[in-house]
Amino acid sequence: MRIVVIDGQGGGLGASLVSRLKARLGPSVQIWGVGTNAMATSAMLKAGADKGATGENAACWNAGRADLIMGPIGLLAANSLMGEISPAIAAAVSAAPARRILVPVSSCGILVAGSENCRLEDALTSAVELAAGEVSGR
Repeated sequence: MRIVVIDGQGGGLGASLVSRLKARLGPSVQIWGVGTNAMATSAMLKAGADKGATGENAACWNAGRADLIMGPIGLLAANSLMGEISPAIAAAVSAAPARRILVPVSSCGILVAGSENCRLEDALTSAVELAAGEVSGR
C-alpha cells in the first residue's frame, strides 16, 4: 500500500502525519511525502517518508498513484495554503481514485462544522487511526 502525504508551507502537518504513520504502521506501507515546496518535502523526508517529491506536477502525478492520500483539508480547495494548492493539485486530489483522509485545519480557510473544538493533536491521532483501518482492511 502506498500512502501519499501532501503538504505545503513548512510541512509541519505532513511531517507529523509521516512520523505518526511510521510509528503506527511500520514498514508495512510505503509513505511518500509530496511537498508543494522543497521545505515541506524536506520536513516529511526528515520525519521518515520513504520517498519525496516536490511541486505541482509531483502532487498531481502521485495523487493518481496513491492508495491513500493524506494532508490538510485545503488540498481540495484551489489556492488554499496561501496559494500553494493550485487548481491542478486540488483537481488531482479530488479526482484521484484513492481514499482521502484530510485533517481539518482552519488555516486553510475551510471551517468544518463539528470540528471547531477539536485540537490538532486529536485530529492527527484520528487521521492515523483511520489510515491504520484502511491498511488493515485491505
